[in-house]
Amino acid sequence: MARTVSKMEQQDGAGGGLEDSQEEEAEAEAEAQMPAALSFSQFSSSLRAMVRIRNKYLAIKKRRVELGATPSSLSAVLPRSTSPKIFTFDGAAMAAALERRKKKKKKRRRVMFPNDSRRRTAPKESSRAKNCLVFLTFIVFLQVYNAIENLDDHLLRYDLEGLDKTVKREVFGQREASEGLLVHLGDYLSTYVHNRPLVLSLHGPSGVGKSHLGRILGRHFRSVLGEELVLQYFALHHCPLEGEAQNCARELSLSVAQTLKLAEEEEKIPFFIFDEVEFMHRPLLDTVYNLTRPGRSAEFLNAVYVLIGSLGNAEITKFVLQNSSSDAAQLGRDVGPVLRDVLEKRHPLWGEPETELLPLTLLEKGHVMDCFLDEMTREGFYPDRGHIERLAAEISYYAVDQRLLSHTGCKQVVAKVNLL
Repeated sequence: MARTVSKMEQQDGAGGGLEDSQEEEAEAEAEAQMPAALSFSQFSSSLRAMVRIRNKYLAIKKRRVELGATPSSLSAVLPRSTSPKIFTFDGAAMAAALERRKKKKKKRRRVMFPNDSRRRTAPKESSRAKNCLVFLTFIVFLQVYNAIENLDDHLLRYDLEGLDKTVKREVFGQREASEGLLVHLGDYLSTYVHNRPLVLSLHGPSGVGKSHLGRILGRHFRSVLGEELVLQYFALHHCPLEGEAQNCARELSLSVAQTLKLAEEEEKIPFFIFDEVEFMHRPLLDTVYNLTRPGRSAEFLNAVYVLIGSLGNAEITKFVLQNSSSDAAQLGRDVGPVLRDVLEKRHPLWGEPETELLPLTLLEKGHVMDCFLDEMTREGFYPDRGHIERLAAEISYYAVDQRLLSHTGCKQVVAKVNLL
């Protein structure tokens, strides 16, 4: 019990001397209220101690209720205690602790939303620049789409797919040259505005299909462009004499200018096909060279010039025989520089890098048999396989690496079929 008393005294030690005096008065009042008949001598010492503790607790509780004071006000009213300094919950420490808690609560304050509502973020302001960017992107997309559609429409006018089928059906053994020709035409004809004309030069030995390919081009583009926009010029037919070369050159220049003017009015690209260029005189070659130069007026820049001849055929034949083990694609790429070196010496027209050279190589025996089959079908003969082999055997060949390459290609095919 003594320990309990000491603990209570320690807890209430902050009250000081004032609390002790008030406690004594409370004890006196409590003792006065006790019945007179009952004396303290009848109780044991332990019971008296318990009553003393209870009365002391009730007195302290009553005093605190009456004052209704906080720890801070209590520290201001009560005198300073003479007891040793021990940890208490009163005074400035208690107030500072409360202030710190309030500050923490203010920092951690959370926004409370009503139960019947949803959390919504503030609406973002729409940017006008972003809308303009989207609109410009849409316009650019439409422009690109229309340009692609216009390219397709422009190519459809020239029907290059039909030309491709015709070339594959009627030209034998010249796949690389034919594909290169169609690729160049497709790239050039896809647009109408150019910075210079397209110049294609087809060269090869006799009978490999150069002139036949030129006739196919002339026939096809006359059907899609009209007679007025396709000019085929044969050197031996239009200007056989060298003395008339200057007059022929002036007439050629005038005819080309008229055709170009008409093509510009119709917004089409004309074709000029020059066959037998090995027989063209110097003034004619100079005229063609000047027509194909850049820097002229717009109508001169939108045109296709096709030059066909046997210039450099000896170099092509020699190169093919020496490299017969190579495939056709590799031969076509390797013989190009050799052919250009030979043609540059003839005229600067072929020295221009923009002039596309398309060499045609020697035909094999199988290609000659295809020529016989096609010609016999055209003339109405029954295409007997044994008969075709006998006719093909009458033609001379180069025997290289178990390959038979014709000396004259398909040049004699028509004459032999006519003898049937």
